[in-house]
Amino acid sequence: MTGSNGGKRKLVADRRYPNGTKAKKKPEKKAKKPLFRKKTAARKPKRASTRKRSSNPIVRLVGGLLRWVGRLIWLAFSRGALAFAVVLGIAVFYIYSTLPPYSELLDGRARGSVTLLDRNSSVFAWRGEQFGGQITADTVSPYLKNAIVATEDKRFYRHFGVSPRGVASAVRINLSEGRGPLSGHGGSTLTQQTAKLLCLGVPYDPEQWKNQTEYEADCREGSIARKAKEAVYAMAMEARYSKDEILSIYMNRAYLGSGANGFEAAAQRYFGKSAAEVTIAESAMLAGLLTAPTRYAPTNNLERSQERAGIVLLLMNQQGYITDEERAYAKSHPAELSETAEKRAGGYFADWVMGAGPDFLTRDTTEDVVIETTFDQRIQSAAEEALTWIFENKVREGSEAQAAIVVMSADGAVRAMVGGRKLKVSGAFNRATQAKRQPGSSFKPFVYATALDMGWSYDDPIMDEPITINVPGSGPYSPQNYDRKFHGLVTVTDALKHSYNIPAVELAMDAGLENVRTVASTFGIESDLAQGPALALGVSETTLLEMTGAYAGILNGGSSVTPYGLKSLRLKGDNTALMGQEGGLGERVITPDSAQQLIYMMYNAVQSGTGARAQIPGVEVAGKTGTTQAARDAWFMGFTADYVAGVWMGYDDNSPLTGVTGGGLPAEIWQRTMAQVQDGLEPKPLPMIRPASPPTVQRAQPSGNGQRSNDKADNVLIDLLGAIFGNGN
Repeated sequence: MTGSNGGKRKLVADRRYPNGTKAKKKPEKKAKKPLFRKKTAARKPKRASTRKRSSNPIVRLVGGLLRWVGRLIWLAFSRGALAFAVVLGIAVFYIYSTLPPYSELLDGRARGSVTLLDRNSSVFAWRGEQFGGQITADTVSPYLKNAIVATEDKRFYRHFGVSPRGVASAVRINLSEGRGPLSGHGGSTLTQQTAKLLCLGVPYDPEQWKNQTEYEADCREGSIARKAKEAVYAMAMEARYSKDEILSIYMNRAYLGSGANGFEAAAQRYFGKSAAEVTIAESAMLAGLLTAPTRYAPTNNLERSQERAGIVLLLMNQQGYITDEERAYAKSHPAELSETAEKRAGGYFADWVMGAGPDFLTRDTTEDVVIETTFDQRIQSAAEEALTWIFENKVREGSEAQAAIVVMSADGAVRAMVGGRKLKVSGAFNRATQAKRQPGSSFKPFVYATALDMGWSYDDPIMDEPITINVPGSGPYSPQNYDRKFHGLVTVTDALKHSYNIPAVELAMDAGLENVRTVASTFGIESDLAQGPALALGVSETTLLEMTGAYAGILNGGSSVTPYGLKSLRLKGDNTALMGQEGGLGERVITPDSAQQLIYMMYNAVQSGTGARAQIPGVEVAGKTGTTQAARDAWFMGFTADYVAGVWMGYDDNSPLTGVTGGGLPAEIWQRTMAQVQDGLEPKPLPMIRPASPPTVQRAQPSGNGQRSNDKADNVLIDLLGAIFGNGN
């Protein structure tokens, strides 16, 4: 090919290489060696696949079958998982749609509570299912909120109602401790525990359940099926409520021992303050109760409760809720019970008062009830301290002897009650109100009251000599004095002062046994009274409460009283009383003059008679001892101008006491109790006659018809006839 200029056209190759040869490559510059060579891992050569398709048809068949089964299993598993997820979602959504507003779930008690106030309107006891009021996670102490989460569910704010990690951990712990995988620790989240407290939304139905205990037992069932239902219910709650709302439900419903439902009730019961005010140490103690409310209740064992609180403090510290310094301080300054909770005073009294109102407002109430009572915590403490001191210092160790004390005002208002040596109790056998025992000679004042009202006088003479009375249906009856002696002619005052039996029987026969029974029963001794002359010696059974009430009638001038402890009963939050006092002063039994003479005679029994150990320096005391046959019961009944008190001592099985009479330990318990009761009170004189001189044997014996003659000639004639024919008994 030639160009326009006639020359040969250069080929492209000629243009690229003008000399007709390929251009030599320029020598490449050597890369500079780095000062430090990087170490690189040597690449491993790829391994040739060792997998060879077998030429054996059987092997190929088996392999294909296995691959087909695997795909089938995977398909079934994936489809089953999908179906399970759909069913679970439907179940969760269904429960979600049935859940009420969380505020309706805060108080789920089937029964109400009874709060008992003393005479100064201070709380001293609770009964029933106490609920302190609604609280929320925002209104309680932040320490309490953190203590609950740290103790019960540290992942509470991170899970969806169920914690797989928690379940796995619980299974591991159970297996390591030799139990079944689901026996013991359940791995339940706090939400699941709340679901259990709600009984999965199933309300209590009296027609379906025999009682509430059976219902609650069913709610606590721990089967696998029940756990599955709890999990579904918990997830529905997580979808329906916020975390703090779930926590609020839990804090209001959790049982924390001693009848306290919810942390507000527990804080008030144990510490006398609101749940919003509890300290770190108190919060730890409350949260520690969740594991075993009855076992760790501080009113049952404070030391054990404090030890459990120490574990909660450690958990709070490990999870960052409190500092090392805060933990150390709380551990060295553990929570203590309030003064009221520590005393747990008046358990016997509270149980007795609960029986004073109708059951639907007390034992079986569905409302929260407040009862104002006559109870005096100062007097109760005095009685409890006196009983404890006597048994610790004057009764042999290991003795099973029991004692009871009742203190009341002259109008029948009961101020204190001890029903046995075990003081911090609820629902225990009350020996002050339930035990019927023979009062012995402490019954004699009612014989003398009858005689005085029939015309006898405190200074009248009476013979203490052997007598035999023919009792129809029983034969001859010959009473004996305690000292097995006879003391001749004595005054009525001396006969009571020294507790002679024969004069008491003579007076009872003279005044009329039926009259004595009438006076005693009208004064308040409601038990069946003996028919024969032994009535005068206290062989009829009665209770300490009845006897104390009867003595109150003597103190108030001769009017009967009905012992009472309930002043008013109202619903909580309502100022209108549903019922008021049922008891107090009743009808007149004996004249004021007879009562004043009898009080003077009983005053002498303490001043220089069988009740000398009951004397209180600077305070006038009147009383009477009582010791039954074989010393099975020992009593001291007495009063000052302010209060009446009765003390009984004996064995529950009616065994004889050893070396104990009414003028011994019972009188000492009475004296120690009343000395503290009178401490700080201005001493008042007893309402009694005050003769210029002590009575002496100067007057004649009374006639057999119960009427006294004031004519001196009649007295001389009676003396003469008595000298000739004897006393007629």
